[in-house]
Amino acid sequence: MNRRLLVIVGTPLADTLTHALAESYAASARAAGAEVRLIDLAHDPIPDHPRSRDQLRAPRSGRTDDLPLDPDVARYLDDLFWADHIAIFHPQWWGTVPAALKAFIDRVFLSNATFRYRERSALSDRLLAGRTARIVMTMDSPRFWNRLVYRGAAEASLSRATLGYCGVRTVGITRFTPVRFSDDTARRGWIERVARHGRADAASSRRADHPSTGEAPSPPRTARVKTL
Repeated sequence: MNRRLLVIVGTPLADTLTHALAESYAASARAAGAEVRLIDLAHDPIPDHPRSRDQLRAPRSGRTDDLPLDPDVARYLDDLFWADHIAIFHPQWWGTVPAALKAFIDRVFLSNATFRYRERSALSDRLLAGRTARIVMTMDSPRFWNRLVYRGAAEASLSRATLGYCGVRTVGITRFTPVRFSDDTARRGWIERVARHGRADAASSRRADHPSTGEAPSPPRTARVKTL
């Protein structure tokens, strides 16, 4: 069975270096035999920010008063459930991720879908367990500044507070900097580097397993997002 990779481009701006990196990764992974789906927030719908608590959770079994999932959210959840591996590409803005990617996380990484609270417990079940992830970010900040001043806020929020909380293990974080002063030679090197990551992730023996704590609810399949 071919490995299933979901590539998320977390910028609202089209035709960026982030896109070139994501496209290189996806093309290389596909050439290595992986199935690849792409969510590009410069072109695909960005979910509106939640306006009620109901929009922070998936409908619960037997609860007819819960709101149904927004069709775009249902489609994006379907992609998460489908994937063995998730690759997130984004620029660093103001020390963290763009609002477009944060809106995607707020509306798609829902309770009762990607994680589930336990009754009378501070613990939760990680419903995306068994999956892996890679984070690739561009920035202008020097690496030491990002580490010492920003405290790696972008990486920590994605790899620990979001992916890790839902059971996804981050296997690599790549930071390309400084973008503003980079030349074509440096950018070509970055694009070649993520291509190697794509080949490696496609060939990885890691497989997604359904969490033993229970199956995440599967939203209805809808029209596919773009593929590479």
